[in-house]
Amino acid sequence: MIRAVVFDVGECLVDETREYGTWADWLGIPRHTFAAMFGAVVAQGRDYRDTFQVFRPGFDLHEQRTARAAAGQPEHFGEEDLYPDVRPTLALLRADGLWLGIAGNQTARAGGILRELFSRDVDVISTSDDWGADKPDPVFFERVAEAVPFEPDEILYVGDRLDNDIVPATASGMATALVHRGPWATIQWDTDAAKQLPTLRVRSLTELPEHISELNGQGR
Repeated sequence: MIRAVVFDVGECLVDETREYGTWADWLGIPRHTFAAMFGAVVAQGRDYRDTFQVFRPGFDLHEQRTARAAAGQPEHFGEEDLYPDVRPTLALLRADGLWLGIAGNQTARAGGILRELFSRDVDVISTSDDWGADKPDPVFFERVAEAVPFEPDEILYVGDRLDNDIVPATASGMATALVHRGPWATIQWDTDAAKQLPTLRVRSLTELPEHISELNGQGR
């Protein structure tokens, strides 16, 4: 029985196209070139942060975030960056009586933005900065389990990455849903692991309510 649904942030709820575009601008790299290298790094199974090293060896993401903020260009996302299926899905899941959460690898600043956007829509919002643990560290998913008032096998964790979301959440005893969008899911979608490991595979978050009802033996 699925009683709680917890969502990843980047490329699950938030379309990060604009944010990564601003990083390309900050580096002085054409956006198309940055995006192409980003995809190559992801396809090779490397940490996405290696993309920055290609263009600026020794690049420190934390330091550069601070520098951007000092220059009046802090990280930012807003309502306009949410995928269009986010609000309808949250409303449907809430109407079905499910407990909802948001938890992803995000900075404290991003956590504040998320709370402004979603504090009325979900029961908890936490970030890796809040917990001092980044996915795929098992500690992150221990924190998820502690935050949710149900057993791990009653939690559905929704994300766009096998490596950061589906694999560690499954290892923590949670059900999982892989959503097909963003660079990771697009690259990983047709792999055997992506076909076999997630509890659910969806192309839109709006598919979740019906699938969850089916898992719970209720139908819609």
